[in-house]
Amino acid sequence: MHFSRLIQDSLVLGLGLASLAAAMPKQIVARQSTWNPPSNLVTPLQQVWDHEVATYSNALGFKNYGYDQVMANGGYLNFCVRWDSSQNLSEAQRAQILTALQRSMKKWIDWLVGFDGFPYSSVPVNIVGYAVKSTSQLQGSTSGYDVYTTKDSGGIPECDPRCGRFFHQDGNYGSCPGGAARHYDQSLWLTDGFSGGAGGDWGQRIGTEYFLGAINSENIHILLHEMGHTFALDDFYDWTPTGVSNFIMLAGSSTVITDFDGWMMRDWWRHLKSRYNLSTPTSTTTTSRTTTAASTTRTTTPATTTTAVRTTTTTTTTRATTTGSSGGSPLYGQCGGTNWTGPTTCAQGTCTYSNAWYSQCL
Repeated sequence: MHFSRLIQDSLVLGLGLASLAAAMPKQIVARQSTWNPPSNLVTPLQQVWDHEVATYSNALGFKNYGYDQVMANGGYLNFCVRWDSSQNLSEAQRAQILTALQRSMKKWIDWLVGFDGFPYSSVPVNIVGYAVKSTSQLQGSTSGYDVYTTKDSGGIPECDPRCGRFFHQDGNYGSCPGGAARHYDQSLWLTDGFSGGAGGDWGQRIGTEYFLGAINSENIHILLHEMGHTFALDDFYDWTPTGVSNFIMLAGSSTVITDFDGWMMRDWWRHLKSRYNLSTPTSTTTTSRTTTAASTTRTTTPATTTTAVRTTTTTTTTRATTTGSSGGSPLYGQCGGTNWTGPTTCAQGTCTYSNAWYSQCL
């Protein structure tokens, strides 16, 4: 298993974000076209890469990182929103959610534009569907969205697995009711009362209250952190690279993507780019894909759409920082779930059930 881990990032909420942000380096997207990081970042970048290769399972063989999703689509990303909330959503709020996703993803993608053969000048982000407890929660017109009332085994709204890339990493969406054009690459999972965040190749999970409160902010820092995980970037719970102490992937230390975060992302791209046929001319996709189909409601039964797929998928995906310590999984590590073969006890925290496929030390 590799990068589909569900990690709750315990952010330092009492730091005083206003004063913290003032001390943080601003995002400066250097437009170098080749690998030439600032001299002060060379050593920590190498330390991070060596650590990731040593601790990730099949780091360079896994093929559902955010880079893979962008390249498989030809330069865009589709999201489905899991509205794990009792609140209603207006059309205006749904427009704000899309804008927030677009703005946040752009901050990461900007680090790849013009760098080392990356073929796109922008990566449009689209929302193709919503999963809700009740269709009545989506107020106003839902034209352009697939509306799912599918539930996972825990009874939580879930975007139809038949349309999800996490479940169909071969790109075969033949069973998706709307076809390949209506597939989703990632889920934005918004959960009432959820503290911190979680992220992986499947998407991002953060609290509804936090997200809606920050929806118009320039930097929704928990979302930015979790998107970093989608692009294979690690957590730093138990160590810090030499000479760097403030960056978005070090939870609680920065509210913005820093140069170090950006160069870590570039490091992954330069190691992965050989898997793509970059000699073929490409063009950037600029049209929105959220209005290409009329709204439909999906009410598929979880037992017929999720179990078999999850069983085969989770054998090849997991969190990046799995440990073999005989003392059990570390804090925020995985400690159980279908097909999980790692530790089932916690060196710190309590093994807490999340769903049939994932339990975590909290």
